[in-house]
Amino acid sequence: MRTGYLGPQGSYSYLASKIMTSESEFIPFDSFPKLMHALCRGEVDCTVIPIENTLNGGVLQNIDLLQSAENVFADSECVIKIEHRLAVKSGADLKNIKRIYSHRQALEQCSGYLFKNFPDACLHEAVSTSKSLEMIKTEEDAGIVGAHTYKEGITLLDGDVSDSKDNFTHFLRLVRGVPSENKRTEKIYFSVTCPNRSGGLLSLLQKIARHGLNMTKIESRPVKERLNEFRFFIEAEGDYSQSSVRLALSDVEKESASFKLLGAY
Repeated sequence: MRTGYLGPQGSYSYLASKIMTSESEFIPFDSFPKLMHALCRGEVDCTVIPIENTLNGGVLQNIDLLQSAENVFADSECVIKIEHRLAVKSGADLKNIKRIYSHRQALEQCSGYLFKNFPDACLHEAVSTSKSLEMIKTEEDAGIVGAHTYKEGITLLDGDVSDSKDNFTHFLRLVRGVPSENKRTEKIYFSVTCPNRSGGLLSLLQKIARHGLNMTKIESRPVKERLNEFRFFIEAEGDYSQSSVRLALSDVEKESASFKLLGAY
């Protein structure tokens, strides 16, 4: 088993990979498009991606990548509590910090802390939180990293610097193929577009309700190259191995202008 993740080792994606695929060779990539490309080409057996954060909402790039990928679906999930720490050169004076590095989402999740404590510092995006450790070269550099990370010569200051301490990220493991009808699941994840008519979304949601599917999430994304059209991404409770759940999905597909099953986990 070969599992791709957003590296380097020590990233939150790496932690999620270890949880969902314990017996595996873990292969780091430096971008999510490269991860998806490797999976589609069979260079890895599965990949792990963040799909939603409690502070930032959906990870839009990954939602779009999952939607556009062919013959790929999510077969398992995990949720990880995110605890961000400020990383500096050991012995550095915080008054001298001029540059702070981290993944874009981490910078956003700590924006209040950074504005209050480092209003004049320049913020720089890194490929991942763990990658920002490599960018701390002088005592004027700092990074926002996970509390679990370590590098010799770098000190992680005490205390979570996230703006909210209830900060969790939802990860999905992606594999090639389609779900087996015998696959026991707790949730299903799919996308739909509605017919462009009054009440189109309402009719779709009513059909979901009539089948007794309890929606746990719904969000929308613009349909690329089609102005004023939106695609809805829906997660609901459901055991895919039950024929009633598959029938519900079939009826939703008939009601939709387009439909794609994205996950069963």
